[in-house]
Amino acid sequence: MNASPLAAEPHTAPQPRTEDGRTLLVKVFGKDRPGITTGLFATLAGYGLEVVDIEQVVTRGRITLCALVTAPDSPGAEGGLRAVVHRWAEEQKLQAEILSGIGDNRPRREGRSHVTVLGHPLTASAVAALTSRITESGGNIDRVFRLAKYPVTAVELAVSGVATERLRAELALEAATQRVDVAVVAAGLERRAKRLVVMDVDSTLIQDEVIELFAAHAGCEAEVAEVTAAAMRGELDFAESLHARVALLAGLDASVTEKVRAEVRFTPGARTLIRTLQRLGFQVAVVSGGFTQVTDHLVEQLGLDFAAANTLEVVDGKFTGRVVGEIVDRAGKARWLTRFAEQAKVPLEQTVAIGDGANDLDMLNAAGLGVAFNAKPVVRQAADTAVNVPFLDTVLYLLGITREEVEAADVLDGPADGEGPAAG
Repeated sequence: MNASPLAAEPHTAPQPRTEDGRTLLVKVFGKDRPGITTGLFATLAGYGLEVVDIEQVVTRGRITLCALVTAPDSPGAEGGLRAVVHRWAEEQKLQAEILSGIGDNRPRREGRSHVTVLGHPLTASAVAALTSRITESGGNIDRVFRLAKYPVTAVELAVSGVATERLRAELALEAATQRVDVAVVAAGLERRAKRLVVMDVDSTLIQDEVIELFAAHAGCEAEVAEVTAAAMRGELDFAESLHARVALLAGLDASVTEKVRAEVRFTPGARTLIRTLQRLGFQVAVVSGGFTQVTDHLVEQLGLDFAAANTLEVVDGKFTGRVVGEIVDRAGKARWLTRFAEQAKVPLEQTVAIGDGANDLDMLNAAGLGVAFNAKPVVRQAADTAVNVPFLDTVLYLLGITREEVEAADVLDGPADGEGPAAG
């Protein structure tokens, strides 16, 4: 089989003369306004320099612009360049600094990760503690930028020099102490290739436990809630607890399904998460230990691609207290994740699973990225990452998507159902 011509194509573009040559780091900072970047490079253009690197940040109306360029061939020319840059900066009411050196930035070391930090609020002491842990682990912070300022503050750190698994373990301990959420994922193309998101329903996509909504109409809410809590803590076998809870619904009129559907409350940020993923071409699925009587309605409301749940048996318009068909339990959720991935033609490494209970653990471990959302302790400890703020759309930040990008898409296309960008 012939190799792809793209794969065999050599790199023929000339490389900047920076490996051993002298370079200048030109830094200007001050009050931001249009034209500063153009002005600096127009000033440098007369010296025939090559641009090696550019970094620009604007924070609260103040600009910091750094340009790494090759140095002029003659010392006299370099002196003239320095004078011209400082004169231009003074005219623009900016400060300038020029540092001589050799070559480009040092290559990033092996062991590269993206560290996402979510705080509500994000305190200076938390940032100090987390960055100290990174340094103590042998890592270096190569870049930092903000992903969101509300409903939580989210920042991303590009870290190198330490294995992702080790860094995740170190920062998980500190995050618990500082009461912030930290997600650590390996850098690389795979992070941007997550193409299928599968989420739990009860207490994840929605704020409710559906069986408890049915139980309230049957007058057995307390009994069902007690069994549900034990199952989510991993103290009871889910299948056994499911049958025990459903049995309490025997004789309930199935017409209450419409009332239950109306009582369901989406988790804040749920609609934002789903419509943003769909705009990006993701496929979205739900898998639930709850019931198709509700999930089928969610599929219709949200335009979901796949769904799996248990089905309450109905005879003569009443629930029998039994479920029919394949049981969706802990192992079943993982099986459905695999089936959805096969149907979507997406490898498991490119899937994201989101859940809160012990019966989600197999699914979270099988996915390329498992996210424990406001989860029980046993789930937080086992998942790749945990989110403990009450906004489901914060999962977008773990994928490198910024709040600004979400808002821009909502302005362009309009949020679904008149919903604002920060709503659920």
